[in-house]
Amino acid sequence: MIIQHNIAGINSNRNKGIAESRMKKNLEKLSSGYRINRAGDDAAGLAISELMRSQIRGLNQAMKNCDDGIGMTSTGDGALMEVHSMLERMKTLAIQSANSTYTTAARENLDFERQELLDEIDRIGESTDFDDIPLFDKVPTDDDGEPVINRTSPPFTPPEKTETEGMSDITLQIGHSKAETLDVPRYYMSSSALFLNRTDFSTQKGANDSVEWIDKAIEAVSDIRADFGAAQNHMEHTYKNLDVTSENMTAAESRIRDTTMADEFTQYTKENIFYQSSNSMAAQANATIESVLSLLQ
Repeated sequence: MIIQHNIAGINSNRNKGIAESRMKKNLEKLSSGYRINRAGDDAAGLAISELMRSQIRGLNQAMKNCDDGIGMTSTGDGALMEVHSMLERMKTLAIQSANSTYTTAARENLDFERQELLDEIDRIGESTDFDDIPLFDKVPTDDDGEPVINRTSPPFTPPEKTETEGMSDITLQIGHSKAETLDVPRYYMSSSALFLNRTDFSTQKGANDSVEWIDKAIEAVSDIRADFGAAQNHMEHTYKNLDVTSENMTAAESRIRDTTMADEFTQYTKENIFYQSSNSMAAQANATIESVLSLLQ
């Protein structure tokens, strides 16, 4: 027997401290729901998990961007739907005015309605926006007021990109990385851009010649609506892909970072038993040393 050092008690207390530390970590994981609460728990797992979290947040925001993009293209398509309706009305008026049964006064009334329709087309081109972002651009004109666009192609062409803010295509971020973007072109929209300023219903010949310009305008508006529709379908499919990717990434991140409660509770129970055993052994070690007092009686 020795009394200078209680080796058994020191050993028991050391093991009790180890068990207590492990038990506290088990409690932390059980209470937080995370297997990794600090880098020391799993350094590699933490690094992978944080990258996944960043990607998941980017995917979720990209989904919201797609929703906004779908709303934007729907707004543009809705405006052009009304332009189509007015063009169809203009063609009806042109064919009506081209008939010889109408007098000059009657044709002037038809031409007045044409001018009103052109004014509304100009207003739609100028005012249609999505959250103050203009969806259409004003056509550039020369000194004579004629539109400066390619006359060999359909008279409805996208504007050239410039450094001026708001004049280029509308770029939508539809993914979590830099390269995942979708450009929605901004088109010219006005009566002059559609060459409808060349129509005239005040004469029979003018009305007859106007039919060709109106048909070209209808075709041009159909082209831009097709572009809006294609972009909208693109974003709808992108949204579905982002949704399932986010779900799978979340599941993968959960497997790395989240606590498996059943396993962790089993581990906690084991550590708790070990802690109580160590505590009991520490008390026994102290009792053994105290037996020295019996020799002094």
